[in-house]
Amino acid sequence: MKAYQLERYGKGQRLILVERPDPVPASDEVLVEIHATAINQLDGKIRDGAFKPILPYKPPIVLGHDLAGIVTAVGAGVHRFKVGDAVYARPRDGQIGTFAERIAIHEADLATKPAGLSMAEAASIPLVGLTAWQVLVERGDLKRGQKILIHAGSGGVGTIAIQLAKHLGATVATTASAANADLVRRLGADIVIDYKTQDFSELLSGYDVVLNSLNAKTLEKSLKVLKLGGKLISISGPPDPAFAKAQGLNPVIRLVLRLMSAGIRRKAKRQGVAYSFLFMHADGEQLGKLGALIDHGAIQAVVDRIFPFESLNDAVDYVDSGRAKGKVVVTVRP
Repeated sequence: MKAYQLERYGKGQRLILVERPDPVPASDEVLVEIHATAINQLDGKIRDGAFKPILPYKPPIVLGHDLAGIVTAVGAGVHRFKVGDAVYARPRDGQIGTFAERIAIHEADLATKPAGLSMAEAASIPLVGLTAWQVLVERGDLKRGQKILIHAGSGGVGTIAIQLAKHLGATVATTASAANADLVRRLGADIVIDYKTQDFSELLSGYDVVLNSLNAKTLEKSLKVLKLGGKLISISGPPDPAFAKAQGLNPVIRLVLRLMSAGIRRKAKRQGVAYSFLFMHADGEQLGKLGALIDHGAIQAVVDRIFPFESLNDAVDYVDSGRAKGKVVVTVRP
């Protein structure tokens, strides 16, 4: 099969199109013919080597964390899917590789593709959809009537998180450029802060949850908008001790991460706020719940551009540019 392979870590490294053996599904795995995949900032960070201490990858590797496609074979122990099923997924850590024509993926990571979405639209959902779900529902426990600030509302995670938060009944504030204000309002944002001309920390207060995906300065300023007992949840770091323990990292790395997050954890505690870092995990059951919301019209896919498979590196460059609104998708099978 054809696949795009990372030969070595390095900032801006190009992925190389190679021929690799077709994967063979294990007993609990499903073989999927990939029709579409999507580009995430996580792919660029892995390529650059930013996650070498905490993710178990060693080049040459195939990147890619999103897929939509058709089941072509199932392992002997698979019971939820059959050949011909249309599915979508975010493969679990250690088993990624959707920049390819086929992948063997654990049955538990898969969900039935939402009926109303094309393959390209479905491929835009898994990683960002699961991230939004795990921040808002699992970690944030967001309730009707509460208030949430979602940074970078026009990005991949932001566009889904705004819609999910509105479905949950929350009041939603978001930061975005003036050019993207109409987009995030259409998705359901109640308050839009132009990050280029306005200071969100001076305009907002009494919030229950903040979803941060930006830099350390924004993370610290976000403490000011939270109420006593509020939750500051970051998907861009710094990783905290709970994450290090859950990942089973070695004691040296755990100490490093503890030190990296010590400042923000100390400041959050001083203000009566809970800080946590979230690195999303694969979960087919949660994808199924998201798919139901999509099919009922509560959440829509937001796709900026679609690239052909032969232009995958151009798609990666476009995501690296920071100009994308929503997700950037690559069609693997026309």
